[in-house]
Amino acid sequence: MMDKRATLLTQLDAAVGPTQVLTASLDVAPFLTDWRGRFHGRALAVVRPGTTAEVADVVRACAECGTPIVAQGGNTGQCGGATPDADGDSVVVSLTRLNRIRALDPDNATVTVEAGVPLALVQQTAAEAGLYFPLSLAAEGSCTIGGNVSTNAGGIAVLRFGNMRELVLGLEVVLADGRIWDGLRALRKDNSGYDLKQLFIGGEGTLGIVTAAVLKLFPAPRSRATALVALSDVEGAVRLLRALKAALGDRLTGFELMSAFSLALSRKHRPTLPNPIPGHPWYALMQADDSAADSPVAVELERSLGAALENGTALDATIAQSGEQAQALWMMRENIAEAQRREGPNIKHDISIPVSAIPRFLAEAAAALSAAMPGLRFVTFGHLGDGNLHYNLAAPEGVVPDTFMAQAPTANRIVHDLVAAHAGSISAEHGIGQLKRGELVRYKSAVEIELMRTVKAALDPQGILNPGKVL
Repeated sequence: MMDKRATLLTQLDAAVGPTQVLTASLDVAPFLTDWRGRFHGRALAVVRPGTTAEVADVVRACAECGTPIVAQGGNTGQCGGATPDADGDSVVVSLTRLNRIRALDPDNATVTVEAGVPLALVQQTAAEAGLYFPLSLAAEGSCTIGGNVSTNAGGIAVLRFGNMRELVLGLEVVLADGRIWDGLRALRKDNSGYDLKQLFIGGEGTLGIVTAAVLKLFPAPRSRATALVALSDVEGAVRLLRALKAALGDRLTGFELMSAFSLALSRKHRPTLPNPIPGHPWYALMQADDSAADSPVAVELERSLGAALENGTALDATIAQSGEQAQALWMMRENIAEAQRREGPNIKHDISIPVSAIPRFLAEAAAALSAAMPGLRFVTFGHLGDGNLHYNLAAPEGVVPDTFMAQAPTANRIVHDLVAAHAGSISAEHGIGQLKRGELVRYKSAVEIELMRTVKAALDPQGILNPGKVL
């Protein structure tokens, strides 16, 4: 076994250079724990290739000796999908050195980028060309495009632009045997056989390692309106969403739902955040964009909110009067996840449900969970516009974190059973990773699981790509 490992390490040194093969404990430690601190693993080495050819050489060397490979980008995932297991036999392939913008094509409205490029840099590159890349996440300064593709990332603009799946035109992928599939086609129409890229989008590195992507760009917004609305209940939020979609069409980019408790938690851990319309149980944060400089979108949003106030759908509202005010309102929303992390362990659920079923789901889940776990605190927020809720649970006051987290299986069963009953999904945008692997088998049909296993076996017959994740 030691000879096998030594041989592999020698091959990895030759593939990427000795300085890019990390084996010392202090050097590899940052790559072995997920962002939430929930999953911890071990690895034979962390390898940092700088080109697609080097990734292919690394994969080929690992494939020859059957060594597991865990691809990792910015390591901002929520489900432990980029964390190796505890065996210590895996090679972690960090893709952060694949950080080049390969091509920007304004006429075709595309940008071709490598997997390790941070999302924020893609946004900046598009903006400098007078264009717009709409994927937006709280972790956009550190998450990478490869991770966004591999988890089919969502974020706050899915209502208008869709998930990452809708934003990818082509991919470059290193397959499980080290071959490179060049699918970097920048075409909106390509009906020439199976759309292979869709296998790897959302595949969490279990079918291949994404090394580059062609991404869609859009006209840059030149008019923008942002508003925070107070509501008495979630039914009102659903009514308001429907009214705004009718009034604004696809100019409605985002519509976020937040409970009063989730916003209070956000401000607790960032006291400088604003509190413009306090004292209400629910809030909706919305944004409308238009690429026309003289667009009346702000006037139309204000008119729609005025009507909602008159008919009682909304209780109060404030419209940002500057970019700085809009940014402050969004920071209230984006800081919730970080505030939860600082507050202590919490039981997270990233779920999607038909928008029409969300009010009923929330009422049923709150009743069932409160009966099973008295004193539970609900941190409810998310992308109501596309039916994605981050339905998170905080411990009752005074309850020891370990005691609370031991009840996670009970909470998960209640929540996920209700999600299934309302024809929803147990994972909306964070993926399955190792956190929800058992849940996937419970809620997917036998036919779906069989098909997924068939695809996995065809593309990764040795099972070396990110083992123990998804399936």
